[in-house]
Amino acid sequence: MKSFDMILKSFGMSNQMLISDLLSIEKQYNLEGQILVGNNTSNNVEERDLFQFDPAIREEASKMAIYYELFYSLEKTIRQLISDVLESRYGEQWWDYQDVIIPSIKQEVEKNMRKEIDAGITPRSSEPLDYTTFGQLGEIIKSNWDVFQGVFRSQRAVEKILFNLNTLRNNIAHCSPLAEDEVVRLQLSIKDWFRQIS
Repeated sequence: MKSFDMILKSFGMSNQMLISDLLSIEKQYNLEGQILVGNNTSNNVEERDLFQFDPAIREEASKMAIYYELFYSLEKTIRQLISDVLESRYGEQWWDYQDVIIPSIKQEVEKNMRKEIDAGITPRSSEPLDYTTFGQLGEIIKSNWDVFQGVFRSQRAVEKILFNLNTLRNNIAHCSPLAEDEVVRLQLSIKDWFRQIS
């Protein structure tokens, strides 16, 4: 007669083999998380959380992830460029330098920073520029064109590119899929942006 320990080990191994087979079936039929809902085979909490959502929505999100990454990288690059250019002209305290930032933008940024403090959440940044909108970034470049004209080829082109990017950003930021034409427009706008940099 088998000992209790042997029966328990046999049960455990059978269970592990069954889970492995079920995970293979999930993967083979693109059903991740639907058969073993709530299984603890993944150490990644976000991955387990994703399985709670409709597979069609997850698939759409997965396709949109690259455009979010592109836009995130572009927007951070634009912010860094603006900061670097203004810092090289006015020094580290350029944000506080008189007439560099339009007063209405400063007021809006202060309001947004205050909202985060009052909400008790972790502030997104200690840099005021990180609280500006995409449109405000364009306004900063435009209102300081004497500083940026050595960086970009054409003020009108930069304004047009930023307008197009801001329009495309809305779909990405508000979780709407990009149409095929808009994907092409995004790719061209990114190329246009880098082409503008002297």
